[in-house]
This record gives sequence, structure tokens and C-alpha cells, in this order.
Amino acid sequence: MTQTDRNRVLIFDTTLRDGEQSPGATMTHSEKLEIAELLDDMGVDIIEAGFPIASEGDFAAVSEIAQRSKNAVICGLARAQLPDIDRCFEAVKQAARPRIHTFIGTSPLHRAIPNLSMDEMAERIEQTVSHARNLTDNVQWSPMDATRTEWDYLCRVIEIAIKAGATTINIPDTVGYTAPRESAELIRRLIETVPGADEVVFATHCHNDLGMATANSLAAVEAGARQIECTINGLGERAGNTALEEVVMAMKVRNDIMPFQTGIDSRKIMHISRRVATVSGFNVQFNKAIVGKNAFAHESGIHQDGMLKNAETFEIMRPEDVGLSGTSLPLGKHSGRAALRAKLKELGVDVGDNQLKDIFVRFKELADRKKEVFDDDILALVSATTEGNADQLQLVNLKVVCGTGGPAEATIEMEIGGTEHSATCQGDGPVDAAFKAVRDLHPNTARLQLYQVHAVTEGTDAQATVSVRLEEDGMIATGQSADTDTVVASVKAYVQALNRLLVRREKLGPGADARENTYMPLGCGRAPGPTWGASPPDPPGYFRPEEAGGRRPRDQAVTTAPSRAPAPARPCASACRCRSRSPRSG
Repeated sequence: MTQTDRNRVLIFDTTLRDGEQSPGATMTHSEKLEIAELLDDMGVDIIEAGFPIASEGDFAAVSEIAQRSKNAVICGLARAQLPDIDRCFEAVKQAARPRIHTFIGTSPLHRAIPNLSMDEMAERIEQTVSHARNLTDNVQWSPMDATRTEWDYLCRVIEIAIKAGATTINIPDTVGYTAPRESAELIRRLIETVPGADEVVFATHCHNDLGMATANSLAAVEAGARQIECTINGLGERAGNTALEEVVMAMKVRNDIMPFQTGIDSRKIMHISRRVATVSGFNVQFNKAIVGKNAFAHESGIHQDGMLKNAETFEIMRPEDVGLSGTSLPLGKHSGRAALRAKLKELGVDVGDNQLKDIFVRFKELADRKKEVFDDDILALVSATTEGNADQLQLVNLKVVCGTGGPAEATIEMEIGGTEHSATCQGDGPVDAAFKAVRDLHPNTARLQLYQVHAVTEGTDAQATVSVRLEEDGMIATGQSADTDTVVASVKAYVQALNRLLVRREKLGPGADARENTYMPLGCGRAPGPTWGASPPDPPGYFRPEEAGGRRPRDQAVTTAPSRAPAPARPCASACRCRSRSPRSG
């Protein structure tokens, strides 16, 4: 092995699996295909495309991604159960380079959930990893909650997995509990201690609960890990995962002290960051490292003066390195199609002729309303044209009357299932009136969890991007839209979220695309998931939201609290909750 090979770090992206587990971040089938293509194109080594046994939708997405992949290894996730592994392989087998990723929780807290002894779990690991290896020669194994697993037992089960045929051993910090020094020491000791460790690739998978995911991942690499599991924008459960853009740029900018290489084309980071933000409905915070709107912005007079004289005085990397153009020259209503195509190419957006026509029409409409159309306006138009035209609910027309003299009134025309309907409602402001009119046309019990507006650019004629998050019967969906009229953008975002709820409801209906969240097979005879207990003290490494000055919403299900004791066994009825939740892994 050459020095270059030893310093090559594999990038394992799990945006489509772990990232999509963020409440409300569910993506459509076509969106998953698009994001997978962008990941493949930017040089991601391994794409974890989903959890095939979770649902028919997940299986179909993973299977099609596997068929369409060009360069990346396509990986599916599977619990330590033979049906899971078979289903996973069935989904990824058509990839040029398929991988099965199987896992089981090894810490005391996680062993208590399936109620397995150490020996029983060790036997399960040997059986399932061997089965996976018989299907493909690329097998990854993860001891979930590894950082809180007893040292001797962790070494034991990793050795078993290696002997059974695992080619990658992933060490997950499932709850974001560890610190950089511990992360490095754990990887170093495992490589030095476990027999056969030199024959496999060690990976690191960190969560950001204490804000140390990126630091923990880089520390693990310095200690010998050669695969980083990460997501675009750090998307993921709770506080998120290691952000791909952060670890990639950290190793690129500080290659003097971290002499490692990846295969990522960093110039494509900004484009995929924006697309993931749009399809997931999770906006990137302005001061987010690398991809935040303010990452390359300077307002201080001293900073601006220094930047004008020499950009390196206050910037450690060039905007062009992550896909931002050096200039942001606006287009106007006299700009033609060629100028628009050139601008899209400059922004890293590749569109076909038909999509360009759609974008150009919207561009002309926007240019008639705005004096100048900036880069962010163009990107908002691109996002708008990707919204499906086959949605069951579509806004046709909206008229709003509001002012200081009384309640606002909104009249809405919508196409529902191909038939036009209209309604007029009053409300406390134009948005409230418009949302009530939508509910009048499409009755629903969805609760508005989030309503957020931000200006795409500056000025009173700026486009407003509105994000909406809805919750109904435990299902969460997001919608996002942009328009120079804030009320129009609000209604479009609201309708988009309702359409996504409809899709999810169809998938989760009786006899349909049911998901389940349990370590045991269906019909397990055991109550699902850990719940809040009354008395026993919290184990090391666990804190409640109240300790950080927060509180848990009354209607929020608790799925991250540690198990106090094995749940009592009971017969599984047809309506048992263990049949209707998504399998999850960290």
C-alpha cells in the first residue's frame, strides 16, 4: 500500500438514510434519485441509499439508485436479522459495487431492548455477518452505541464480525456522547488490540448532540479511521450528523496538519447543499460553516478594507472552492435564454432544454416584477420548477383582501384530483385566511409546527422563501416555496406540505407501505421502544432537555431516552405500535 493509499479517506454519505430520519425531512422518490446522482457526481465513495426493509418506497428508491449509479458504492442498511439482510441485498444487488451495512446495538442500554445476553448477541452477529458476506464481498458492520459499550465486549464483537467476513467496521457515536480525544483513543486502541483489524477499514459515524461531530470524525481519522460517515449540511436525527462539507474542507484547507485526501469535488458542495436544503425543507443557518449564507460575507469596516486589499486577510478558502461564484452580477428583463443558461452553469446547475424553458418563463415573469434578478433568485426559480405537476392538490388562483379595517379575506381556487374548487374564508391576517380557505377545500387535521419566512435577496421586491412544517397523526411533512408575494409563497408551501402528507398517508395506510421500529421481528410479542420511567437514575452520558433550559413538547414521542428495563411481553395485536414505526439506526 502506498502512502497515498494510506492517506485516502473514504466519504460515506448517509443523507438519504440517516439524514432523512430528521423529523419532516422525508424526500420523494424523484428527490432521492436526484440527490443520489449529485452525490455520485461530486465524488462520494459510498452512498447509503436507504433502509430497504423499512418500506416499499425505501426499497424502490434504493433499488433504482443502485441501477443508476455510475461510480459510487451503493449501500443499504439492515438490522441483524436475516430477512432484513436478504431484502437489503435484493435492493442493492444491481449496483456495480453493492454493499450491505448491518448493525446491532451493543451497549448495555441497547442490549436490553431485544433482551439478548452478551453471548446471544455475539452469536447473532456471527450469523448475520456471515450471511451478508455470502451474498456480497462488501459488508459493513456497526456496533450501534459503540462509544458506550464495554471495552472488552466491544473488542470481542468486532473480532467476531471481522472473522465472519466484515470488510468495514464502523464505530458509531450514536448519541453524540464522545469527545475528540476519546474518539481518537477508541479507534487507535481498537486497531492495535483487535485481531484482524489491519485487514479491514475502520469507519467513524458521529452525531452532533454536543456540537463535536466534525471534531470527533477528524480525530478518528488521525487515529487511523479511513472512512467518515456524514451527511450534506449535517442533516440527521436530533442535532444532526457530521457535515460532509466541513470534514472535506477541513482536510483540504488544513492539509498541512491533516495530510489526508478525499475524492470529493468541493466545487459542487454549494449546489448540493442548496438542493438538500430545498428537498428536505431544512434551511441552512446563515452562519453555518462552509455553506451558510454568511460564510463568505463581511460587514465590519476593517474586514471589508482588508478583503479589498487581499482576500486572504480574512478568508482561509476561496468561495470558488465550494462552488460559489466570485461575482454576483444580476440579470434583468432584457437578459436572454443564453445568459440564463450561462448563469445556471456558473451556479453549478445543469438543466435540460425542457427544464430551461420552464425556468426561463418563470425568470421573465420574475424580471417583470423585480428590477434585478440575483443568483439566489435564480436558484429559487430552479427549486420551484422541480415541484411536481402531478400533485393531488394544486393552487390555481389566490386573491387576498386585507388592511386595518377588519379581518383579512382570502379567496382560493384549487385543483383537487383534477377538478377545480374554490373557497373564501376570513382570518387573522392574509396568511391565516388563506390557510383556512385551503383547509375548507381540503379538510385535514394537520397541525402547523413551523412557519418561517426569509428574503432570498435584499429589497422590498425580494422573493420570499417560506418554509412550512405540518404534523398529522405522527407523520411530519415539510413544504417550501418562493415568490415575490409572501402570501402566495406561503400558500404554495402549505399546499406542498399537504401533498407530501397525502403521499405518506397512502404509504402508511392499512395494508400499504407500513414501517416498523423495533429490534425484534414483526409479531415480536414485546412492547415497542424505550419510554420514560419514573424513578431509576439516568445512566452516564444521558441528559434530559430540561437540563439545557428546554422542555420536551407534550406530543413529541420519546425515542432517544434510555431503556429503564426490558418492556413486558404481550401479544402483538393487529394494531400494535411495533408494526407502524420506522426502523432506525445511528
